[in-house]
Amino acid sequence: MNVTLTYANSLTKLLRRHQSAAQKSSLQRYFSHNVALLGVTAPQIRQVINDFYSSHAELNSEDVLQITEHVLQHANYNEEKLLAFGLINRWVKKSYDDNLLKTFRFWLEHYADNWSLVDDLCLKTIYSFFLARPHLINTIQPWALSPSPWCRRASNVAWVKFVDRQIGKDHYRLNTDLIFSNCNTLLYDPHEHVQKSIGWLLKVTGQHHGELTENYLRRQGPFMPRATLGCAVEKMPNRKTLLAEISSRHQ
Repeated sequence: MNVTLTYANSLTKLLRRHQSAAQKSSLQRYFSHNVALLGVTAPQIRQVINDFYSSHAELNSEDVLQITEHVLQHANYNEEKLLAFGLINRWVKKSYDDNLLKTFRFWLEHYADNWSLVDDLCLKTIYSFFLARPHLINTIQPWALSPSPWCRRASNVAWVKFVDRQIGKDHYRLNTDLIFSNCNTLLYDPHEHVQKSIGWLLKVTGQHHGELTENYLRRQGPFMPRATLGCAVEKMPNRKTLLAEISSRHQ
């Protein structure tokens, strides 16, 4: 039997030991559409990964990437995909080359089918990857043009932690022109979770660039769905006044 297959099967068997019908029902309420779930919690997934690594210290970064790919290709459940993403987390900061970013896009376009997978990959795996490669952070803007709504969502979510962040000895600030340009690209996107990502990114941007974000919202806010706009102004000190001003001109 292929060694990669043996490792992958071992992982999924460990995961299924934690499945729970009650937990499956509880997790489903976080999704607006039906998602194939085992009913395994995030802490349980982390425990499976830790136990797997404890038993297989011989694995290197390339082994893990192959196992991750195999699990993703054959995954039937959301938790199996989360397991695959979690498996590679400990390697992405110091291993692999810049081309792994193309792999992330492929995963988003072919394996992601809900917001939880996008956010987990962006806020954990891609986040760690970018910490070691800040020169790549501003290169994912083309993701906003992807045919996959989940990749389009990722084009915003992967930036949330880099609006303003200390990276080693340097203070990284994502160019606000890029942020607003990306939001413009997705302004009329029909997908609910893409719209939510716009609101989320603007909310964080507003906490660090208040005046610039307010000016942007005065221009483009009238064209946003109300839920997107509401999220964008959520943390602003003059939220009620700004919301009323923009809502009066809402298209």
